[in-house]
Amino acid sequence: MHDKNKSLKDLDKQSLIHPYTNLAAHQQSGPLVIERGDGIHVIDENGKSYIEGLAGLWSTSLGFSEPELAAAAAKQLEKLPAYHSFNGMATRPMIELADRLKDMVPISDGRVFFANSGSEINDTVVKLIWYANNILGCPEKKKIITRERSYHGVTVATASMTGLTACHDGFDLPLDRFLKCMCPDYYREGLPGESEEQFSERCADDLRTLIEREGANTIAAFYADPVIAGGGVVPPPAGYFERVQKILRENQILFVADEVICGFGRTGRVFACDTYDLRPDVITVAKALSSAYLPISAAVVAPAIWEPLITGSERYGPFAHGFTYSGHPVSAAVALRTLEIYEERSIFQHVQSVAAHFAKRIDSFAGHPMVGDVRRIGLLGGIEFSPNPATKAQFDKSLGVGAFCSQQCRNHGLIVRNIGDIVAFCPPLIISELEIDEMFRRFETALAETWEMVRANA
Repeated sequence: MHDKNKSLKDLDKQSLIHPYTNLAAHQQSGPLVIERGDGIHVIDENGKSYIEGLAGLWSTSLGFSEPELAAAAAKQLEKLPAYHSFNGMATRPMIELADRLKDMVPISDGRVFFANSGSEINDTVVKLIWYANNILGCPEKKKIITRERSYHGVTVATASMTGLTACHDGFDLPLDRFLKCMCPDYYREGLPGESEEQFSERCADDLRTLIEREGANTIAAFYADPVIAGGGVVPPPAGYFERVQKILRENQILFVADEVICGFGRTGRVFACDTYDLRPDVITVAKALSSAYLPISAAVVAPAIWEPLITGSERYGPFAHGFTYSGHPVSAAVALRTLEIYEERSIFQHVQSVAAHFAKRIDSFAGHPMVGDVRRIGLLGGIEFSPNPATKAQFDKSLGVGAFCSQQCRNHGLIVRNIGDIVAFCPPLIISELEIDEMFRRFETALAETWEMVRANA
């Protein structure tokens, strides 16, 4: 029975298993309980306000108090609160959202499949590609290539695709069929005297060597998040995707662009595919599709994939994949209204207008005694710490520099995310220049305190 005399923190520790949390430490510290939101801010149970510098989880693009999205959900809940899309059933919001999405992406004559999260939709795309290759008479063409430090989800398949060892350790992952090529992190992986273009060529050679070793006839697809966000905010180096796409075309390997984080204005264009001139066979989206107000994700797939699915039904009968909530009418209605707001309020143009100020402010930390690298594109940025920026040395993990800085940010009313000793910024797209100034002012205070801690422990 619920104990009304216990605090929310105590109830949490006794009731929940938190994702991506040190569960042992959490038993001591408990949660930060967020009660409400207001624009780019969230407010905890004690009334303290925080700038949400990561837009929740890279996702709440329109902030935490958009009434139009609440109204869209309420309207659909009153009209048709739930329905499915199995057996050829459909609802108006799902159809209209699919039609709008396929016209937004740089894929000709695409078709849309809906799921509920980035992990689900990326897992789905793997199944679609495997299924299509079976129909096309290529049963050996099943391997999936991703990059080290990439992030594509946490299901059994997508965790195998994700290039972060924390998603593998203790989980009996990764599975076979999932291959990794090198991370295109010019700062961390570039050789002394090597230009970005030369580094990109070396990355391309690494991919080419992997394909030659495994055999192009065994490789189904190359999966890439255009900016590796979850692995430390790593934008592609100059010439990287131009080389990669050429290799994929030459070897008849499908290209999947994971736009779960980068999509819908984050890089300043509608999609990062537009920013980096990518021409994928599949684009996956989630998060900002509904400004994260309700769970929904989608894949837009090219005819090379969806046409064999039709042939498959002629052979096997009904296409036996889907989720109860695929294209849920309330989620779809909220997503549709989100896309309308992006257009009505020129949100992507707003990102372009404030991105230069974001860049100026985040770049100002380059040259700090413990800042090794600053990376950014649009309203997405990362600051990597180093005890010796000249040599790109790394802090001893036991010092927990990134985690300490993240906690100091929180103490000063700023929520960011540290990825090891990299601090990531991904504020809501509606952020103003004055709010950008305040976000980085709070970070600057936390950075100074972190620097004091580092020197005290030197």
